[in-house]
Amino acid sequence: MRIALAQLNPTIGDVGGNTGKMRKVVEAARRAGADLVVFPELAVTGYPPRDLLCRRDFLQRVERVLVEEIAPLSREAALVVGAPVRGEKADRDYLYNAALLYAEGKLAGRQDKSLLPNYDVFDESRYFRPAGRRIPVQLGEWSLGLTICEDIWNDKDYWNRQLYEVDPVEELAARGVDLIVNISASPYHYGKAGLRLDMLRSIARKYHRPVIYVNQIGGNDELIFDGTSLAVDAGGNVVCLAGSFEEDLLVLEMGRQKSGATWMKPVGKAAGAGCSTWRENAGGAPGHAGTTDSCGSSPEGVDAGSNAGCTPSSVEAPAAVLPQEDIGYVYRALVLGIADYMRKTGFKKAVIGLSGGIDSSVTAVLAAAALGPENVLGVSMPSRYSSPGSRSDARKLAENLGIAFREIPIEEVFSTFLKVMNRDGSPCGDLAEENIQARIRGNILMFISNREGYLTLTTGNKSEMAVGYCTLYGDMSGGLAVLADVPKVMVYQLARYINREREIIPESVLVKPPSAELRPNQVDQDSLPPYEVLDAILQAYIEEEKPADEIAALGFDPALVREVIRKVDRAEYKRRQAAPGLRVTSKAFGMGRRMPIAWRAG
Repeated sequence: MRIALAQLNPTIGDVGGNTGKMRKVVEAARRAGADLVVFPELAVTGYPPRDLLCRRDFLQRVERVLVEEIAPLSREAALVVGAPVRGEKADRDYLYNAALLYAEGKLAGRQDKSLLPNYDVFDESRYFRPAGRRIPVQLGEWSLGLTICEDIWNDKDYWNRQLYEVDPVEELAARGVDLIVNISASPYHYGKAGLRLDMLRSIARKYHRPVIYVNQIGGNDELIFDGTSLAVDAGGNVVCLAGSFEEDLLVLEMGRQKSGATWMKPVGKAAGAGCSTWRENAGGAPGHAGTTDSCGSSPEGVDAGSNAGCTPSSVEAPAAVLPQEDIGYVYRALVLGIADYMRKTGFKKAVIGLSGGIDSSVTAVLAAAALGPENVLGVSMPSRYSSPGSRSDARKLAENLGIAFREIPIEEVFSTFLKVMNRDGSPCGDLAEENIQARIRGNILMFISNREGYLTLTTGNKSEMAVGYCTLYGDMSGGLAVLADVPKVMVYQLARYINREREIIPESVLVKPPSAELRPNQVDQDSLPPYEVLDAILQAYIEEEKPADEIAALGFDPALVREVIRKVDRAEYKRRQAAPGLRVTSKAFGMGRRMPIAWRAG
């Protein structure tokens, strides 16, 4: 049996557009000789559809598409498709997250999702009912164990604990399935691609079953999906590996030996599906094709040369093609997150306030990579406190990127505020005067946004957002918070990654002390501990959810720990009013950390 792994980027709610994309992929897969095409979780609707699932007309649209468009497609090749479907007979009032097997023009099998995550960014119990049973589905001579995302994340031997009483993979393996298929919409955070790969290999070895894993890619609001779909043989060897943060379509062959054991081998990348691949492989430099031999034979319609992520199943994939996560993964995730947020909301151009600092510089680079430099405008808005170096750094960055640049001084507007609010018009140097500068700049950016059709990208990082070192209706004004989940230390890592081949961000930006430049001689460390210390405390408190005493026990000053935690808790009201932020860590502010505003410890 020849199987195609269809790693696609759906648009949430665009049932017709998603189905049209699936149709093109099926055509390409058939040209490659595929007998079965596997799509991601909720591929018809995109993930997560959230309260669209509460709309009756939306669900009726999905039902019509499954009957009128998806089922007929299976006359060309069998399909495994993810979609929300109602229960049968007595369960008709309930909704299920289903993996549907279509073959020969009709529904041939169905397995609903058993494990519904209800933590972090997930709230599937709000919409779906869990499967009551796990039954293999038959496709010709093959018995398939269909699972959906979380279903495969509950192996007690891998995690040394179980979140759920049921282990769908264990049950399906006990029922004798030949192949475990997992369709997913698994959002990315730094470190997850390698973790996921290790877990899937462990499961394959444990149950002596091959595993096919197909994940969606793309940015959907705060969430970014990396794809990195793959096939693992029964020995835990990686047979095929799709690209990360890009659409891909891989084809592999599966059969039986005389002993009855299954084998897998890669065939190649199906051509003509509108998908592109990038590989770093042992046979060439990044962006160059690997050797045809590494992917087996090359039948008509299959581009084996571009499939450098595949190796024969009898040989472990070279380390170079397995996920080796570095800061480049975060860079690619953020670029994809910006591009998809803009494209899926209908914006084409972005405006960014360029202060000459590290955060706005990194944001501008990411935006230019996502949208093209011709679609990015950088605006410098110097005040009496802006240093000459910061002004020149902002201009130099824009020149290096090739983006449009404007300088709009705020002194006249700022002076007017001082005249109106201060008795003699002279500055008092207090917080109100610092914040009004940020708010003047925010108003200028929003004026440009409204008049010229730009989306304003905010530039604040996670460290600042955590402790409230940001200004409501000022630097927080905008439509997307690009760095809201990127700690300050990681911002510097991104900057060095950006400059790895040539200087794009001026070196002076990387070496000068960070400063908001809202008063004379101001630096961030006037108000905050060094970012290396602050970020470590924040990670322990936010991502690891440790209490103050455990954080202090790691070697931090207890008084400092308490003060940082106090600031984090107090700033919740600000974060609740922030633009959506792209998630790249294991615990982001927003939908993944739902804290009350009005509360106190007692």
